[in-house]
Amino acid sequence: MKKPSRITFQKSLVWTALLVLTLSTTACGSMSTRGKNTAIGAGVGAVAGAVLTGGSSIGTVGGAAVGGVIGNQIHKK
Repeated sequence: MKKPSRITFQKSLVWTALLVLTLSTTACGSMSTRGKNTAIGAGVGAVAGAVLTGGSSIGTVGGAAVGGVIGNQIHKK
């Protein structure tokens, strides 16, 4: 049996994360702008962390945390 390629796994991880991000953002129509920015930042950060660390769960969680903080601070009044 042929082992799946690591690149294929990373691509599927990225597409899955983007799909979840899109669905979760559209499902939260009553959220404040700041809440939406936080959720989007966390999703983008998680995808970036996963890609940059080769799918590491620590990189994914770290990216989500950093992205969430950045998203929360955008347009802070």
